[in-house]
Amino acid sequence: MLKGINPLIGPDLLRALAAMGHGDELVIADRNFPSHRVGTRVVELRGHDAPTVAAAILELLPLDRAVEQPVLRMGTADGDTPPVHAEVIAVATPELADGQSVGEVERFAFYERAAGAYLVVVTGEDRPYGDFILCKGVL
Repeated sequence: MLKGINPLIGPDLLRALAAMGHGDELVIADRNFPSHRVGTRVVELRGHDAPTVAAAILELLPLDRAVEQPVLRMGTADGDTPPVHAEVIAVATPELADGQSVGEVERFAFYERAAGAYLVVVTGEDRPYGDFILCKGVL
């Protein structure tokens, strides 16, 4: 346990976040995401939902200011914005710079992009499409 660090962030996740470089991407995945097939580095936080995990990570992880959309969400089949997306967008929006927004990536393109991510964090999120990508910036 360390002072000032959310207890949800265990040593494996803390080490992985610290090792990421600027421009590296991190996937926050729901419980149905093929995390171990897609990712080479996987940290499991199955006892927590995606918005809770996103909030804890964003306490430590600076978002990339050099890209227009440093937060991406998996697109839904019907093009709507499910509650899990709205909740993560609400958590991420205060971390965005002026002119930045949360983007959307079509489901199968999301899987391809996720395969290149530095890290996949598996949550216990049970709502469909509870999958997001964060791009790390610099301090």
